[in-house]
Amino acid sequence: MVYLRLRYHMDQVSATNLINIWFGITNFAPLLGAFLSDAYCGRFYAIAIGSFASFFGMLTLTLTAWLPSLQPQCTVQQELQAQCLGPNSTQLSILILGLCFLSIGTGGIRPCSIPFGVDQFDHTTEEGRRGINSYYNWYYTTFTLALLFTVTAVVYIQNSVSWVLGFGIPTILMFSSIVLFFIGTKFYVHVAPEGSIFSSIAQVFVAAYKKRRLNLPSEDKVEAYLYDPPVNSVLALKLPLTNEYRCLNKSAIIEGGDLDKDSNPSNKWRLCSIQQIEEVKCLLRVLPIWASGIICFTAVAQQGTFIVSQALAMDRHIGPNFQIPPGSLGIFSLITIGIWVPIYDTYLVPYMRKITKHEEGITLLQRIGIGLIFSIVSMVVAGLIEQKRRDTSNSNSIHDGHPAAPLSVLWLAPQLILLGFAEAFNFIGQIEFYNKQFPENMRSIATSLFFCTIAGANYLSSLIVSLVHGLTGRNGKPDWLTDDINQGRIDYFYYLLAGLGVINFVYFVIAAMKYKYKKIEMVGVAKYNDVELSLS
Repeated sequence: MVYLRLRYHMDQVSATNLINIWFGITNFAPLLGAFLSDAYCGRFYAIAIGSFASFFGMLTLTLTAWLPSLQPQCTVQQELQAQCLGPNSTQLSILILGLCFLSIGTGGIRPCSIPFGVDQFDHTTEEGRRGINSYYNWYYTTFTLALLFTVTAVVYIQNSVSWVLGFGIPTILMFSSIVLFFIGTKFYVHVAPEGSIFSSIAQVFVAAYKKRRLNLPSEDKVEAYLYDPPVNSVLALKLPLTNEYRCLNKSAIIEGGDLDKDSNPSNKWRLCSIQQIEEVKCLLRVLPIWASGIICFTAVAQQGTFIVSQALAMDRHIGPNFQIPPGSLGIFSLITIGIWVPIYDTYLVPYMRKITKHEEGITLLQRIGIGLIFSIVSMVVAGLIEQKRRDTSNSNSIHDGHPAAPLSVLWLAPQLILLGFAEAFNFIGQIEFYNKQFPENMRSIATSLFFCTIAGANYLSSLIVSLVHGLTGRNGKPDWLTDDINQGRIDYFYYLLAGLGVINFVYFVIAAMKYKYKKIEMVGVAKYNDVELSLS
């Protein structure tokens, strides 16, 4: 946001929409990457292609900051008069090319990095399982440290030293990671692609459509008329037939010629197993809960857009010689998550477990709901703080012969801390919810589905910004999101997001109350219901 506003001289709405659209594409990309890696190229090559794409993306951004011809030029006089022209078509195209490379890189790396690491361990042994647990811990620890380094040191260098150096450092680090990745090629366990779950999902819908005119058998004849072979799985997890979305059950009806001599489907696009059908139902059941996360992410997305614009208009000094870079304000949310999550797991969960008799203290749906509440409160607080900031900036009050100083940027900390709590409850809860409610062979897309929530939030945010920009500010008055935020009403925009959050919370409660949990049968083990996610 800062780079687009200060170096590309883009107006606030255009810069915000570009960021939201790019974030949306970037967060949808892992879904495509998961499909391609599972069905065709495998995780190793997906990560390799993604790494090179990320390197070329960072190299392109570095060149846009280095070469004057790749960014719009503005004289001091034009800048003082706010008359700087934005980028031309060539400059904007090269910038977008770099962002596209980064999106491709995300699509290859994000869905495959954790599964590829887990592939290196033998989960059938005690030592392998301990190694997997250790890998998860180190992965997220490294990710958090890298994120903290990015929003502090790198952002400070970009704002206070040089954009070329600020982009060049991540570019060099990306190249170094590629070298290290390929050094270990001979030592990796390479798991061949086995086909994508997306094909199986599509087969269920196609087969159900082809047999839509058939009647389902009665419950006492299910075994005779529906295709239900043994499940070939290491964990032997079996999903029993349910009556939800009964129209899909027709895809398992056996007709003449559907089975070959080995009792296998002669055409997988005409006959599916009960296991395939129930896997699709697991996905369909999760979708209403998934949709409720979009509004929550829309609130969190403001950390990289309008909150940055607010920071640029505030006093960012801490002491006489240091200014907080506007792009580093997200550190308040990161620190909140880093402090709260260990306290929550170590102290609150055991305490709540004694009260609720629930293994996790509270259910995952309750955790997600609490996160939604925090996101609503954060937007209300954001609106109140923006109102105070705006009133202070527009004040004509004089103190000791000087105009009143702008409000300190630390006033933004409360809303960022609340957003940190929203992430700690809602985001982590969503990831765990998807992984526990998806079948084992569908967990490769669980993380991708989570990032699709972020993508949906970015697109929704872009739509809301465009509508607010177009529908407000009539009769000669500036719109809410005008470039001069002291004349705009960003506080009203925050209140609008809070109102949408309230409506979304009501929807979530209804969806959670109607949610039916995944049932599992273990071969040779008693059947149990996964009721861990009960709302009450």
